[in-house]
Amino acid sequence: MISQRLADRSLQTRLGLAYAAGIYAAGVFVLVMVAVPLASIDAAVPKGRPSPSTVTGAGPGIGLPQLLIGSAVALVILIPVALALGWFVAGRFLQPLRAIIATANVICAGDLHRRLGLGEPTDELTELGHTLDGLFARLQASFDAQRHFVANASHELRTPLAGLRTLLEVALADPDADIGTLRSACREALALGAHQERLVHALLDLATSERGVTRWDTLDLAHVVEGVLASRRDQATQKGIGLAEHLSPAVTAGDAGLIESLVTNLIDNAIRHNHEGGHLEIRTRTSGTHVALTVTNTGPVIPGDQIQRLFQPFQKLAPDRHGRGDGYGLGLAIVHAVTRAHHATLIAGARPGGGLSITVRFAHGSRPNRP
Repeated sequence: MISQRLADRSLQTRLGLAYAAGIYAAGVFVLVMVAVPLASIDAAVPKGRPSPSTVTGAGPGIGLPQLLIGSAVALVILIPVALALGWFVAGRFLQPLRAIIATANVICAGDLHRRLGLGEPTDELTELGHTLDGLFARLQASFDAQRHFVANASHELRTPLAGLRTLLEVALADPDADIGTLRSACREALALGAHQERLVHALLDLATSERGVTRWDTLDLAHVVEGVLASRRDQATQKGIGLAEHLSPAVTAGDAGLIESLVTNLIDNAIRHNHEGGHLEIRTRTSGTHVALTVTNTGPVIPGDQIQRLFQPFQKLAPDRHGRGDGYGLGLAIVHAVTRAHHATLIAGARPGGGLSITVRFAHGSRPNRP
């Protein structure tokens, strides 16, 4: 803190001296421009004639010696005036920098919600402030994502880890356990481990999505959907779900990995929570300045007041979904986080006959103009 204040004072001193030198140089230039013509006029007057530089009548005029002495006195007086003006101008110029330093110290102390908010007028320092505000926002999002990840992981992994420990303790405590019993316990332990691995992977996807977009690439949503569907068709066929694809070019910009994760979770959710012989429709299209991805699926009837809750982590519609063992309540939360990271729009609605219709609208063509 002290070193920053000293650095700020040192910068103000250097700027003040630079401004004072400019003001003083301007004063010297003005005096020279006035004194030199008068000196030439005085030299051109013949001896014995009154000098044009003297004023006849009311009193004695001002000769060249007096003018030079007055100029020298003015230059001496100009020194403190120039220094004062330079210090004042430098202080006003550095005022946004002081605000940046003070707010940055508060943020470093732990208040990640503070922002600079320099406002107008727009200059290089205020642009620096806006850039730092964006950096602070990303840092806050990263720290929040880290905290959420730790909290969610500790909460969700507690039960399966306890179950795995109980399974192994029971198998080891059985004095009559044979090879078949131990193999069965090992298979159950592997199944629980795979379940935990999928859960950790989903948690990492959620944390990555909440962190925000770090790279913007141009991509076509239709191509992303085709790639995801190539690995999901067999799963839909086994469940008897009919796929309908209406894929028109839909070019946007964003993080390719995050958008692929969004599409994957939308399709997985539509298949997982569909019913036997159900229907799944996927559509991409371009509309004006936006491109849209719509996933519509049949399934259980969803109350309208429960839709937004499904986009929160570890939220499921009904208790019977817990028993399936193939969902964690993170899929739509990942979709929501990716949508927010890309400044996109998420629209979800319940179908009258059951199921969901989810539309994600991205900016068309290039990165959106957002802070």
